[in-house]
Amino acid sequence: MLQCIDIVKEFHATGGKRRVLNGVNLTVMPGEKLGILGHNGAGKSTLLRIIGGVDLPTAGRVERDMSISWPLAFTGAFQGSLSGLDNLRFISRIYDRDYQTMRDYVDDFAELGKQLLEPVRTYSSGMRARLAFALSLAIEFDCYLIDEVIMVGDARFAEKCSHELFEKRPDRSLIIVSHSMSFVQEVCNRCSVLRDGKMHDCATVQEGIDMYNNF
Repeated sequence: MLQCIDIVKEFHATGGKRRVLNGVNLTVMPGEKLGILGHNGAGKSTLLRIIGGVDLPTAGRVERDMSISWPLAFTGAFQGSLSGLDNLRFISRIYDRDYQTMRDYVDDFAELGKQLLEPVRTYSSGMRARLAFALSLAIEFDCYLIDEVIMVGDARFAEKCSHELFEKRPDRSLIIVSHSMSFVQEVCNRCSVLRDGKMHDCATVQEGIDMYNNF
């Protein structure tokens, strides 16, 4: 189970502090697929970064009884001067995974070829996203965080990503931030709306979509 308890997040801005999240509470059970809707600037991506441990809350806490991915395609943790393989080796040590097994999977899935031997700073944004996406799948988290566009690259690669995440891992929890109502309807079995720093839980996915459209 994953729980966000009274999460507050403030940023320093011109004229003082800006509170983006103001006491957010959220619970996700194993296997649940939660869609989080909210207009631009509502704090959706900030909340995902806090859940994934990429950022820290100003107040409140996150309790995790299952392994949580970083937001898929998040590339901020890469060391740009190191090669893709060196970054892979470092991450495999952090998560106590077999390096060769991870390398074989990432090499096949990301389809970066010899570019894996080059510094990550030379990668395009799409290549970095492919590497991050492949690494998160190679580690096999219990819960995946999906921020907006998860399918990177051409249509064939997007289909490959969809198959790996939604078809081969149907038992995993998902927390999805998206502006695509059709995508949320197709994938999620729960929906919440983030507005004015507060999380509004909805009885059905359609209720969440209606609430979002009426804000």
